[in-house]
Amino acid sequence: MSSSVIKCVAVLALLAAPASAQTPARPAPATPALPDWAQPGSTTHVQVAPPADFHRTPTTSLTPIGIFDGQSDVGSAMVPGSSSYDATKGAYTVTSAGYNIWYTRDEFRYLWKKMSGDVSLAADIAYPDPNGYGDRKAVLIIRQSLDDDSPEALVALHGAGMIHIARRPEKGARVRDMEYRIGSRGDLPGGKSPDSLVTAVARRIGIEKHGDDFQLYVSVAGEPMHAFGPPMHLHLDGPFYVGIGFCSHLPDKADTAVLSQVVLENAAGGVR
Repeated sequence: MSSSVIKCVAVLALLAAPASAQTPARPAPATPALPDWAQPGSTTHVQVAPPADFHRTPTTSLTPIGIFDGQSDVGSAMVPGSSSYDATKGAYTVTSAGYNIWYTRDEFRYLWKKMSGDVSLAADIAYPDPNGYGDRKAVLIIRQSLDDDSPEALVALHGAGMIHIARRPEKGARVRDMEYRIGSRGDLPGGKSPDSLVTAVARRIGIEKHGDDFQLYVSVAGEPMHAFGPPMHLHLDGPFYVGIGFCSHLPDKADTAVLSQVVLENAAGGVR
């Protein structure tokens, strides 16, 4: 058989072969393993701090959104976050996964603006899905950087109603906080009896930076914003990041918070 005939037969055989025989299929990219430490707390599991050397770089977009200069997935959670702004309602819808904003590193969607000096920041907070994880948290947060272990001061409203003010005193340190749970016996609907304790969920929270002091502000039932508890002390060098964010408290599942009527001023005394 001539060489030209042999070549023709080889080409025909190649064309007749199934695609899988022509080019070996590439394996699908592996899904990152979900670390056991990142699983949320439950009756059968205790969430613990991440390993000291575990970090993820932030994923950042410099496209402005509303009053903010950019947005980032701090800690780059396993599910990418997103956000949108409705100018007619003055509302930011923030969707994010994330194991927590706690311990020595954070994972959350962050809408931010770089600022220096004193700051006043406040927002109404709502959760469209009433059945989300109880420790999910919408935050008003001031950070030195976008690193997942950055020094920071924040106030948060949790899904189950807890309010806290917290700080990470230095890079890589564990977060420290003051926590507040507000409730009523007989003055809020939902109790089985007048003696039932019903959680009061705040409508609006705020944070004020005055020098190195950070103060939590709260409106529980629509009353004027007022300081709540003692301030926390933290030094941040300007410029730093100021903004709003959300974490589902689930490392591989996103949830959503809506933060609206946001007030941001480059001065103390402007929380309202």
